[in-house]
Amino acid sequence: MSPQNYLQKKVCVITTDGRTLVGTLLSCDQVSNLVLTETIERVIRSADDDEPSSIAEHGVYFIRGDTVVLCGLVNEDTDASIDWTKVRGEMIGGTKHV
Repeated sequence: MSPQNYLQKKVCVITTDGRTLVGTLLSCDQVSNLVLTETIERVIRSADDDEPSSIAEHGVYFIRGDTVVLCGLVNEDTDASIDWTKVRGEMIGGTKHV
């Protein structure tokens, strides 16, 4: 499915450096450059980290297409039911295009 179908919907974007960004898709182009509004970054901590997982607010955010690994729709009901500060997991490793 093309990112064009996701316009004005809440999406989750995973980047090549392992960042998890969630926001409303405002714009995209043929090389997958994305513009999100109301963007947050989810920082998920590992189980052995004493610090809770956190959310950083970024507002309007531009993501270069060559850094996008995944862009998918977010189920807003499920997303709202999760306390993201309590979520634990391993860091997503970086990727690179070849």
